[in-house]
Amino acid sequence: MTAAKTENFERIDQAIVRAAESTAASVRTARAAIGAVIFGQDEVVERALITVLAGGHALLIGVPGLAKTKLVDTMGTVLGLEARRIQFTPDLMPSDILGSEVLEESTTGKRAFRFIKGPVFAQLLLADEINRASPRTQSALLQAMQEYHVTIAGARHDLPKPFHVLSTQNPLEQEGTYPLPEAQLDRFLMEIDVDYPDREAERRILFDTTGVEETKPRQAMTAEDLLAAQRLVRRIPVGQSVVEAILNLVRSARPTTNGSDPAKYIAWGPSPRASQALMLAVRARALLDGRLAPSIDDVLALAEPVLKHRMALTFAARADGETIEGVINRLKTRLG
Repeated sequence: MTAAKTENFERIDQAIVRAAESTAASVRTARAAIGAVIFGQDEVVERALITVLAGGHALLIGVPGLAKTKLVDTMGTVLGLEARRIQFTPDLMPSDILGSEVLEESTTGKRAFRFIKGPVFAQLLLADEINRASPRTQSALLQAMQEYHVTIAGARHDLPKPFHVLSTQNPLEQEGTYPLPEAQLDRFLMEIDVDYPDREAERRILFDTTGVEETKPRQAMTAEDLLAAQRLVRRIPVGQSVVEAILNLVRSARPTTNGSDPAKYIAWGPSPRASQALMLAVRARALLDGRLAPSIDDVLALAEPVLKHRMALTFAARADGETIEGVINRLKTRLG
């Protein structure tokens, strides 16, 4: 390699370092701004930010009252995104999400169809209780999540950039719901469990939300800043050991006939899309922490939220009391 090429590569590397440092500072400011409003959910906030930085969608699982909706509203304000909310119900139609064409007549008597955009045309979409909608309506959202455009009457309509779906689901009440098919679950980069806050966090919630004034979120980034951060995430280098750890973990989470392998409990496992999701997620986590490269610790930390909605246990495993979380933890121990 010539001296000129070496100098050019060094200049590029320095540019990436400077961009990463600046972006990491902005993202940490955004995380702090969200944490000033959402108490006791640091891990949830971190994983939601990682999902958005990685350019993906997230499924938030938790009982009512744990600030899932407030989290999405707060993220929209802090990240400078246009946010909208759809309350999913059994009678919701695809046109209620995507939009529809209406016939209009001009002053000259000429008639023409005009497309009226639905709430899916947002940068951050909250799909509240997504499993309450019918499969037909759920599938209408599938194209938007995967292809970032919708097709109405044969015409393509591109969604705004960035576009992210954060869906909520109640793990307790299943009456009148339609479980998400595996194909749609696979479109979510992460499944994020939203648990109860600890005592001190709940104390802060009591004082902040029942007083005269409630803390309001403040904008820390713009949509352009987020798009730049997403592009930077894809440029962050990943070491060979981390790549091998991702491949080993995802491939070991697929069914096997080996009687001594934890994967014997798995009925179906993650596809290569899970490897892609984990690769992007560990890069985003490194950037969020101000690091210039991900580590195996990032793989271990994000293995469960990235993999668990992409796996199912056999009937025998469920009968023996096995859980997906338990199987993933055993697979993680192999990585050290």
